[in-house]
Amino acid sequence: MPRAYLPPSSWTETPFLEGDEAKHLSQVLRIQPGATLTVFDGLGNHAEARVLSVSKQRVDLMLELAESTPTPLPEITLAQAIPKGKNMDWIVQKAVELGVSRIQPLVTRHTIVSPGEDKAEKWRRTALEACKQCGQFTIPVIEDPLPFAEWLANRPPADLEIIASLAEDPKNFRETLQSRPDVESITIAIGPEGDFSPEETTAALAAGFIPVTLGDLVLRVETATMFCLSAIRFRYL
Repeated sequence: MPRAYLPPSSWTETPFLEGDEAKHLSQVLRIQPGATLTVFDGLGNHAEARVLSVSKQRVDLMLELAESTPTPLPEITLAQAIPKGKNMDWIVQKAVELGVSRIQPLVTRHTIVSPGEDKAEKWRRTALEACKQCGQFTIPVIEDPLPFAEWLANRPPADLEIIASLAEDPKNFRETLQSRPDVESITIAIGPEGDFSPEETTAALAAGFIPVTLGDLVLRVETATMFCLSAIRFRYL
């Protein structure tokens, strides 16, 4: 069944899709009146909808069987140093599939790229498309990129804060997760190519982050991110 994003403000007695969503349904999928689809608001609410009328600019709907799916716990914030190339797009897509609640792109001392003003909006579109493809009903919040120090000083609180680190004397990742069975929120910080700088790592540890090791091999940025998110999601299934 096709899936479409219906913004929270459009969940009214006369809901309709417009913009890119209407264009995709009408011109790509060639949807017709009488067809059914699933709509979701990105906040966990979703419903079956029957198509009443179709034009290039607008698809009118009638909602049926509305439900709400809670965000899985723990809520995961991914604090991700922006990697080079298109790797951040891929990370956003896969992070959505793994159920993160928030992604904070970070500009660190070793970050190679300089994100443009439109990057965050592009990543938000990527997150929306990933939700539609994987059946996710909650769109993670994609924050604007921030310098590492600014984010660290103003970050939202979390029950467990972890930094994947090459620093000396890191903790065992598995044991760290097993020691906190009841957390409702986790922040995981992943560095760029070349890792966080010593100063950044020191600042994170002083702020309460637990350094963890991902094993003896040095992982690529995107591999490290998927490793951490998969381990967290598996541990708290």
